[in-house]
Amino acid sequence: MIKSKNLLLIRTDRIGDVILSLPLAEMIKKHQPDCKVTFLLREYTKDLALSNPFIDEILVLKENDGEIDIKANLKMLGEKNLDTCITVYPTFKIAWLMFRTRIKNRIGTGYRWYSFFFNRRVYEHRKYADKHELEYNVNLLKEIGIEETITKDNVHFFIDIEKSVEDKISKDFTKKRITGSKPIVIVHPGSGGSAVDLPIERFKLLVEKLVESEIQVLITGSENEKEICQKLVVNESVKNFAGKYSLKELVALINKVDVFVSNSTGPIHIAAALNKFSIGFYPHLTACLPKRWGPYSNKSKIYMPESDCDDCRNKQCTKIECMNTINIEKVHLDILEIIKGLNKE
Repeated sequence: MIKSKNLLLIRTDRIGDVILSLPLAEMIKKHQPDCKVTFLLREYTKDLALSNPFIDEILVLKENDGEIDIKANLKMLGEKNLDTCITVYPTFKIAWLMFRTRIKNRIGTGYRWYSFFFNRRVYEHRKYADKHELEYNVNLLKEIGIEETITKDNVHFFIDIEKSVEDKISKDFTKKRITGSKPIVIVHPGSGGSAVDLPIERFKLLVEKLVESEIQVLITGSENEKEICQKLVVNESVKNFAGKYSLKELVALINKVDVFVSNSTGPIHIAAALNKFSIGFYPHLTACLPKRWGPYSNKSKIYMPESDCDDCRNKQCTKIECMNTINIEKVHLDILEIIKGLNKE
């Protein structure tokens, strides 16, 4: 068993991926309390890890125009005296960087062509989606002698909201006349290309039904999604916040609503981590299945196409518009039931 004194967790991809790696820090500290835990991630996901009490130091991957700066990262990591690294998300450059840094124990997948850069390899295929992404991540800890059985009841993400950020969102609510007297639902129609999406027309139908039910609807998305988000503004009661908030502000916004609705995308994992009710639309594609990528929460509902393909492919799914078969009326009624339950609490 490896007894690490100075361990690096590496997750340099996207929002949801980072969230589903955060619980590893607590597990490491539980079994090896004297181990220093450092987390390496990208600048735009940094805020997700700032409030985690089990992460001792956060390092931001040094990049130039989206490309990893090998020399700068080697210098940064070389000064940290790391003895172990766990590459939760592998790429060739990251694996090579860990090798060049000469970290003694380099843990990563054994199934990539560049896996020879890792000297402790984990042979578990993720592409078949037999487990949840978080469970795959936890299994990497076995290489340092840590075995944990996680459930949706015992996992913690430790995402807190700064009071100043919370106050900003509250002021914005006042300006937009968003009140606590009516239920609030976020609809997030984009996915950044991570999955086959529910068509925007179906999202619009859902928004119309929610508005008819006197629910306040907020639309969120990235700067690049402002135009598509605007299509969901069916009347003046729907507020479009696409491109208006930083990541930490988006977290605070999600924390103030009752239900979060989206495709398979990073912010749905923010909602789950904040213990908010999450509604997710997922295709039958193996790479996108909710078994692997659904919100890791008991407060979630997943909707998939009613057409069940035996050999689903992205191009095929898009061509025959499988996602159009999701029953929006059922989604609407389920949201009303969730809100009714919240009112009884």
